[in-house]
Amino acid sequence: MVSRAAIIDKTHYGLNIYAYVLRQYYPGTTVLSLSGRDCGITRNPFNDDKETLSVCIKDGMAIHTDIDLPTFKGDVFDFAAKYFKSKNEDDLLLCICDALHLNIKVKDDEDPLAWLNDDDNTWHTDISFFKAPIRNVFPSETLRLHHIYELISSDKYRSVTIDLRAITDPKIKRKIKANNLDYVTFSGVFERRNDNNLVKHSNLITIDFDHLENLEKTRQLLLADKAFDTELLFASPSGDGLKWIVRVDLEQATHAQYFQAITNYLQYTYNIEVDASGKDVSRACFLCHDPNAFLHKRHRAL
Repeated sequence: MVSRAAIIDKTHYGLNIYAYVLRQYYPGTTVLSLSGRDCGITRNPFNDDKETLSVCIKDGMAIHTDIDLPTFKGDVFDFAAKYFKSKNEDDLLLCICDALHLNIKVKDDEDPLAWLNDDDNTWHTDISFFKAPIRNVFPSETLRLHHIYELISSDKYRSVTIDLRAITDPKIKRKIKANNLDYVTFSGVFERRNDNNLVKHSNLITIDFDHLENLEKTRQLLLADKAFDTELLFASPSGDGLKWIVRVDLEQATHAQYFQAITNYLQYTYNIEVDASGKDVSRACFLCHDPNAFLHKRHRAL
């Protein structure tokens, strides 16, 4: 049977469940705004639609209280039970999985979190690839993450990356990078590189970290993070930063809302600053050489 733990791991601590239920009552509106681990105050459909519901993350699970009703409190499953009107635990968990289209396959004799290590849990998405220089705004082809990983981890960009990192003048370094490195738009496929020319969003967001004091420590923190799965992680062309590619669900929030939420989460959890320029959907991400790049195993080549 599906477990609570598996659902929590699939729904960002359960916040996606709160968002789903609230959107059934308030469609077309922003129902939750995450800041760190606190979503602030929003309307409560179980308290005459008053703006009294408080949702936050505590001990690895989303919970709620109501500033107007002291007895209205509990965790995400208590909240979901009020909406689904489930008669028992198994029925409730199945209702949540069906409503949120969660693909959790657990056999009776398996670890409830075994799906996290399932080699068949594959997922692919499309990304536009652009040939250098940066002023070229028309993509040459569409790639998937395993193609990009192969480019980064191979020797294709090794020489130019070594030359670039040897340059000390920031202006010259920017010019070399702009003129010699191919790039991609991780957040989707574009007719041309412009937010208004998005063909299809990839459900990926790029988070840039610049001038890190301890790159390897940050790398390990991101890979071990429980809130967001790392789809791809590699060093920046400069060598002192990281490019963190994470998956988001645009049925739950917009690209911009996710970017701000992730930024707040990283600041709150790890005290790490994020490059704000990455908020644009058509953000260009230069490719470089990183033999230690990480790719989630679900993006195996077909």
